[in-house]
Amino acid sequence: MKKGIVIVLCVLVVGFVGFQWYNSRTSAKEVISQVRTAVVQKGKMEVKISGSGTVQPVTSEDIKSPIENNEIYEVLVSTGESVKKGEALITFKDGSDPITAPASGEITSLSVQAGQRVTNGQVVAHLTNYENLQTVVQIDELDIPKVKKDQAVSIKVNAYPDQTYMGKVSAIADEGTSTNGVSTFDVAIHITKPSNLKVGMTTEASILTASKNNALYVPIDAVHAMNNQKFVLVQNGNSETARAQRKVVKTGLANEDYVEILQGLNEGEIIKLPQLAQSTSSTAGGNRRMMQGSFGSGFGGFGNGGGFNRNGGGQGFSGRTGN
Repeated sequence: MKKGIVIVLCVLVVGFVGFQWYNSRTSAKEVISQVRTAVVQKGKMEVKISGSGTVQPVTSEDIKSPIENNEIYEVLVSTGESVKKGEALITFKDGSDPITAPASGEITSLSVQAGQRVTNGQVVAHLTNYENLQTVVQIDELDIPKVKKDQAVSIKVNAYPDQTYMGKVSAIADEGTSTNGVSTFDVAIHITKPSNLKVGMTTEASILTASKNNALYVPIDAVHAMNNQKFVLVQNGNSETARAQRKVVKTGLANEDYVEILQGLNEGEIIKLPQLAQSTSSTAGGNRRMMQGSFGSGFGGFGNGGGFNRNGGGQGFSGRTGN
């Protein structure tokens, strides 16, 4: 009886193994290489650095008494009232010069009243200008050397996703803030027309750090690096089986999508890009498709030889090129 059970178990095991072997043999696996090419283009190329931040007032300051131990005669404004720069806000009984508004804006708080005595340096009110706004964004330390005053900036505000605001870099912090070993620097950007914006709204700013007209450029993954040289693969002929010629190039500006070619290529030339391998498997349960990147040895060791490093590129690049 036991012998019969052992025989049955052996038959089942052998049958299962045989089925697995047969299934693996009958599963058709095919890798289809998708040939990818690009054309050397000529047009305007831009490099941008991005950073996130919030909308803030350019002017937001405490108003302090310049007079020691003097009695207030009259408070001429109230909270929420708009004032002009130089306008009298508080007068004194002894006829001393009144406290005036240091800038135009809105009185957002008032902490004194008539008959009260004030001391030198005491805060009597707070002024905020909600019509003169800026956004302060954090820029990575690797990118901050490229940021300069008066550079043009495009600004997206989360509250208004379909609208783009414009501005200019107005100030760059001299000291950074380090978090987890990475330093960032505050960059203030004055918003040209801040209509509908409110203090505290979140922003994403793209700072234009470089721009060039009539630049030759290719997709950034077309450029490979080996032995301290950069090169591309130029396709000779229009067929997919046409042989590619390696050409050494000199690069210039770069952003997250494209790299400028200073030497080595001409407009209109066709260059090969790293292949995308499409793996197709047929099984008893149906077909499965899987897309995966294939940077093979035919591209001069794109994976092993080291890919292209962007010149002038950096974290947060959002620039694109176009004709």
